[in-house]
Order: sequence, then structure tokens, then C-alpha cells
Amino acid sequence: MTISAEPGPQPRRRPLPSPSSARPAPDIRTAIPGPGSRAIFEREQKVLAPGRQRISLLAGLAFDHGKGATLTDVDGNVFLDFFAGVAVASLGHAHPEMSAALARQAERLTVGTFATPERAEAFELLAEVAPAGLRRAHLYSGGAEAVEAALRLARSVTKKHEVVSFWGGFHGKTGGVIGLIGDESKHGYGPLPGGQYTVPYADCYRCPFKLKHPSCGLHCVDFARQQIKNASGGALAAIIVEPMQGTAGNVIPPDDWLPAIRSVARENDALLIADEMITGFGRTGAMWGVAHTGVAPDIVTVGKGMGSGFPVSGVLMGEEISHAEPFAKPSASSSSYGGNPLAAVAVATTLKTLKRERLVENSRVVGTMLLERLLALKDKYPFVGDVRGRGLLIGIDLVRDRQTREPMGRAVMEIIFQETLKRGLLTMGYFPRIRINPPLVITREEAEAGAAILDEVFAWVDKNLDWRAR
Repeated sequence: MTISAEPGPQPRRRPLPSPSSARPAPDIRTAIPGPGSRAIFEREQKVLAPGRQRISLLAGLAFDHGKGATLTDVDGNVFLDFFAGVAVASLGHAHPEMSAALARQAERLTVGTFATPERAEAFELLAEVAPAGLRRAHLYSGGAEAVEAALRLARSVTKKHEVVSFWGGFHGKTGGVIGLIGDESKHGYGPLPGGQYTVPYADCYRCPFKLKHPSCGLHCVDFARQQIKNASGGALAAIIVEPMQGTAGNVIPPDDWLPAIRSVARENDALLIADEMITGFGRTGAMWGVAHTGVAPDIVTVGKGMGSGFPVSGVLMGEEISHAEPFAKPSASSSSYGGNPLAAVAVATTLKTLKRERLVENSRVVGTMLLERLLALKDKYPFVGDVRGRGLLIGIDLVRDRQTREPMGRAVMEIIFQETLKRGLLTMGYFPRIRINPPLVITREEAEAGAAILDEVFAWVDKNLDWRAR
């Protein structure tokens, strides 16, 4: 079915509601993308292999610099950032403390896994904020590397090998974890690793059993028990779970679900691994996603926002299990880039800045306000099916029909993404499950401006698009 619409409004300068903000407002002065962005994007495409992030391909933008919760492209257009590099830029862009700390360290020492004062500080600060009992840590360079290390640790502790993950889950794309992906994106890569099983997540808006919480009695947990019993080889080493799912659409499970999943792990003498790549370091309005339910995981994986843009990830563990072999043997868990001096400084600076600027509290307060603004859109637009969130992790479901909850078509979503971009807002709005995860430094005024842009775009869609189109 062809989707037709009148051209959107011409780009224009849009000030933030409050002139008190020191950061530049959304300020769009050219067509999007502008001539400078188009030239650089086309230059890159001649040598860049396919498979890059969809958001960058759809936007076609080339950025010059950022500040706080804004990004400026090479044509001088300023965008509010509700993307943050998929929740990576926790301190925002070009935070002065981070820039200065990395510059100082780059002048002194950049590589190596030897002890340094900076790395000692980073590990001490991690231990202070880690979930109870998880005072030991390893640092790595990427999320999948940390998850693979966590699985090796769980297998070393339990002397078993099987792993359970969840529908909608994402834990990386490397060979050792690709089977844990909970959607069809793993299709086409040949045989998947054995001993990996996926079970339904508590995605209550899109419950695969067509039930409602709490009357469902957590049927998905009982189903997981049966799946483990009937499909596994009885050698479950770990259950790995995101306390709130990011890639699936910023999905927030009910509070009684994660404790029930921990019980399933205990019933099978398995460890519970909380994958806090996205939810960790204050994203949800608490330091850790597990804090909202009081669940004590055995292992935590963390990344993305922990280095505020510098590539670093980590595995947190307790004293006793940290000595399990073969994981604990010399060099068995090392990484050439893991814990290098620059990474250590990035982690320490992020933690100190989160505390000094009270950014975890800012995530909670501004996130609560933003969620309220977005919840109001459900009453205004018939295609807004669900709005949910914790802190600055917010998801919106756009649907063709509220009764059937059929997702809005991709072609419509890509138009919505472009219309949002033309008004100066960058967000993961090209799938029917919109993901909103701005930098933790975002101000109330900036968040309100972003919500106003979404409101304006939705009003334009309601008037101009056949949004029921397939």
C-alpha cells in the first residue's frame, strides 16, 4: 500500500522553552541532511562496508561536535539527542571533566594491563557502587566480550555449560553469545552454539500467551521452568537476563518477575547473570536495574554508559566465585584492551561525575517528568498503544490498531523518524517500538522540548499520513 503525505513543515529555528539553559536549543537551518552531511556520508559509503547502524544510515548525517544533550552536524544544525549512542553517552557529549581526564592520561600512558593508580581507583569506585557482594571486577572493551567472560565464569563455578536467555534479549553478536539473541536477527549465521535456550520475557504489553498481569500468575515463569526441564540437558550454568530490555524496545517487566526468575535459577543450581549494559550506571533512575526489585544477582555485566563513550565494559562478581577455575587462572580472563589506563580513567571519571552532579537522581526526576509528558500522548493519538519507562529508559509502542496491537508499519515509522529529525530531535524512532534514552545530563527544559517535538510530529502524522498502512 502506498503511503502518501504532504511534505512536512520547513526546517525552522526552535528555541527551548526556558532561556535559562546554557546549552544550544534545537536549531535546524538547512534541509536534513544538509549539503555538508550528504557529501561526507556519500564519501564514506564508497569505502564503508554494509551493515552499519540503521539510525546512521537513515539519518545520513555527519556530526561535527556535541555538548551535553545536543549534537551539531557539519552544516551547523543542532539536534537534541534522545539517542546517546544507544545509551552510551551517559555524561553527554564533550563533558569537560571527561575530556580533561582523558587528555591528561593520553599524555602519560595509554596501553597495558599493569597496575596503575588510575586503574586501582576505578576498581575501588566500582566496588563501592556494585550490587551487594560483587566487589571483584574485570574490565573488557565491549559488551559481547564481557558477556562471554561472564558465561565462562558461570561455567567455571557450576561445572555446567548450558545457558538460558529471553525472547527480545540482546547480549552481543559474537560467536559465543549469538545464540542468546532473542529475535530473528541471528538467522542466517549457520549452526548456533549448543546448550543455549531462549524463553519468553515478561513483555506484558505483547504477552505471547495473551494473558494479563497479575492475573496471569507469571505464567511465563512457569513456562520457562518447563522449557528448561524438557529442552535442556539438565546442565544449566546460568540464566542471563536484562532487568529491563533495551533492544526489544525499552521493555519494563513487572516488579515480581525478576525475583521469580532468580528462583528458577536457584531451583536449577544455576547462577543469575544480570546484563546491565544498558540499565546500569544510573540509566533507570537507580544505579542498577536490579535495584528496583531488590534482586541480588551472582554476576553483573555492564558497559555502554560506564565509560561515557570510551569503549569499556566489565564483569562484576563476588569474592568466592571470582576464584573459580579455569576462569581464575593467570591470563585466562585477561583482555589486551581491557582495563587499559584510558579505560580506567573513563570509568573513574564517570562514577565520580555521576555522584558529584547527582545524575542518577537527575535520571529519576527528569525521566519521571518525561514519562508523564509522553503518557499524555496516549490520550491524544489513537496510534500510541503503550508508553512505559524507568528513569531515562522509555519506550513507546505505535500501533495500527489499539485492540489488536498490530505494530505500525516500517515505512510509516521511517517517515516519523525523518519528520522528527527535521524538527531537531534524534531518537530511535524508526521501529514501531520507539526507544528514548537521552544522556543522563539532560535538563528538564531539554526533555520537555523533546516531548513537544514528538507531540508535534504525532499531530502531523495523525493529520497527514495513512498511519494504518501496512
